[in-house]
Formats: sequence, C-alpha cells, structure tokens
Amino acid sequence: MLADIGAPRQPEMESCRMRLWSLDPALLDRQGLVACWREALLAQAVLLGRTRGYTAHPQLERFREHPQPATAISAYLHGVRDEAIRRGYQFDAQRIAQPLGQRVHDTPRILVTTGQLDLEWQHLLHKLAVRSPAHHARLVASETPAPHPLFVVVPGGVATWERAS
Repeated sequence: MLADIGAPRQPEMESCRMRLWSLDPALLDRQGLVACWREALLAQAVLLGRTRGYTAHPQLERFREHPQPATAISAYLHGVRDEAIRRGYQFDAQRIAQPLGQRVHDTPRILVTTGQLDLEWQHLLHKLAVRSPAHHARLVASETPAPHPLFVVVPGGVATWERAS
C-alpha cells in the first residue's frame, strides 16, 4: 500500500471521485453535503478553466451542454449552499463565481431522467446504509426522491455520461 503514495492517479479512478448529485441536497447527510459542495467547487474551477485536473470528467457533460455552463454550475452551487445554510452551516457564497441574482435564478434548468435519478437514489442509499445508518433509516421510507432545484425530471434511462454501475 505504501508504494501507491505519490503514484499518478489512474483515469478510471478519477471518474469515480466526483459526484455532482442530481438529487436534492436536502437528501444528503452531513458528509455528503460537504463533499457535494467541495466537488461542485472543483467542477466550477474546471468549467471556468481554472484547473487542469478533471477536465474530461463525464459528470461535467451536462453542464458543458448547458447554454451557460458557468451560470448553471453557479445555480447548482447556490442550491447546495441554500441547504447548508438551512442546516446552520457556513458555506461561503463568495466562492461561487456568479452571485445569486436574476441571471442565476432564471438559468434554464437541466433535464435529468427518472432512470438517472433512481440510480443516484440507490447509490446514495447504499452509501448511507454504511456511513450514516440513522440518516438512511429516515430516507429509506421515501418513495420518490426530489431532484436538485436546478434539474427537472423527465422520463428516461440512465444518462449516457454515467459511469457508476
């Protein structure tokens, strides 16, 4: 295991590290919400050309396809931050590239399929069963998970960019 320290990351490992949830941030446990914030900030840096890592990450495709990628990721981050503030956490709004104004508020929503939302829901429940059993118990009775406020649900299968299977 020590031989792995400092070894270059394998590309397939990078695709598993970032998760930009289509699910409502209210469904995430504390660890999931903090990780979502951190990973969305990384996605923002990629979309703004501020980092060379993760540029080919498949979960960024839906943001790149948006007519205003920077505005879309800002709207996503504001949605995550809103949930954090509701819980009493201090997520710094100044880290979001575009302030919450009319442009961000009115950004066109991104489509997410029922199949994608269900896959993410099952993935989250699996993670929570191990990491946060009490949170898992509260969510497991939920019938249909809500999407992140940036997304609107449409019928369909798992997204073509999804690599978690």
